Amino acid sequence: MAQSPDTSKTTKLERYNTYIRKVNTTKILSASSKLLFRLTLLVALILIFFFTFNNQPVSDPTISNHRVLTTSHFLSSAFYGSGASWEKEVRRSSTPRRLNGFSVLVTGAGGFVGTHCSLALKKRGDGVLGLDNFNSYYDPSLKRARQTLLKQHEIFIVEGDLNDGELLSKLFDIVPFTHVLHLAAQAGVRYAMQNPQSYVRSNIAGFVNLLETAKNADPQPSIVWASSSSVYGLNTENPFSESHRTDQPASLYAATKKAGEEIAHTYNHIYGLAITGLRFFTVYGPWGRPDMAYFFFTKDILNGKPINVYQTHDEKEVARDFTYIDDVVKGCLGALDTAEKSTGKGGKKRGPAQLRIYNLGNTSPVSVGKLVSILEKLLSVRAKKHIIKMPRNGDVPYTHANVSLAYRDFGYKPTTDLSTGLRKFVKWYVSYYGIKPRVKKGINDSN
Repeated sequence: MAQSPDTSKTTKLERYNTYIRKVNTTKILSASSKLLFRLTLLVALILIFFFTFNNQPVSDPTISNHRVLTTSHFLSSAFYGSGASWEKEVRRSSTPRRLNGFSVLVTGAGGFVGTHCSLALKKRGDGVLGLDNFNSYYDPSLKRARQTLLKQHEIFIVEGDLNDGELLSKLFDIVPFTHVLHLAAQAGVRYAMQNPQSYVRSNIAGFVNLLETAKNADPQPSIVWASSSSVYGLNTENPFSESHRTDQPASLYAATKKAGEEIAHTYNHIYGLAITGLRFFTVYGPWGRPDMAYFFFTKDILNGKPINVYQTHDEKEVARDFTYIDDVVKGCLGALDTAEKSTGKGGKKRGPAQLRIYNLGNTSPVSVGKLVSILEKLLSVRAKKHIIKMPRNGDVPYTHANVSLAYRDFGYKPTTDLSTGLRKFVKWYVSYYGIKPRVKKGINDSN
């Protein structure tokens, strides 16, 4: 009698193959789900990025500036404002090394005065954290070079905008700043005629945003900020004193700085913030701003281009109280050292708070013609001068600082004359831009 075939092995093999197929199918479905999720997330991010850059009508004349600000906010919130390594860098940079040292937030740290003040504070052992949006008002590569210089001295700059409230709040949550040195601003008198909104956005809205963050901080920091000699406007009394009238600004830039002084008074009065304003007088020196006359005169003289030297409409020479950067830095540090603590807590004033305003100038006005003569000697090149009438663009014909108040309160005493200061500037300029040896000879001759 024939035996029936053994089917047990075949059945087991079929069951095993079915199991393997199910496992593989599950893996494929799982991998597909993960891939689909990642693709969806990527598309969402692309759409967010797209709408971030394109949420304004094309007809808006301020669209380019708005996009820069929006991009800055997006980047600072998404990248700079998160992560353990980023927070570690913020804390490390802002931690003082000396006993009872300050922890200072320096806004505009990538700028001219901001860079020098940051270096001076760090050198004496204070903690310094910078904030800068690295805008393109002038050559951003110069600002980046300053950033590199600060990095070499272990000073970290957070790249962000004053109008990014979330970023500011995050910085104050991470660091209990004792002081804020507020130097960020839209500078320049003439540029205000081309882009007025940038002055309102930075010098007024940005300042208010910073004060709003500071008033809610615990502890509230003491604030020292940069006003300007431009607030004296059409004032004809000389030398300019803090008691003179400042209600006749000659430019929008001056008007925004005057508005800043009134805003500072308000936040001092209501919220108990200790605030000191510093009116700078034509600051110059190494690592300076390319939009300043001494800087672009140097460039144009070396390139053989003509320069415009202004006269007043009654044919008088235009003069400025040129103030060397090292003297201004000493004034800024003196103001920080004598700043009293703010008196508010939880956004409420607990007692009277310090409110001050000071001139920081050189007390020795020099004509622009004399400035050009000094540069000619240092550069060993004769300038091609065009003497023209001063245009009505907001510039004033004469500035002269009375600094007796700053001397009385924190010993401010400028020591650098224009010839000495320009020699130091030219020495830096020829090194930074790699100028021919004849200029170095001129510098040595002047010594």
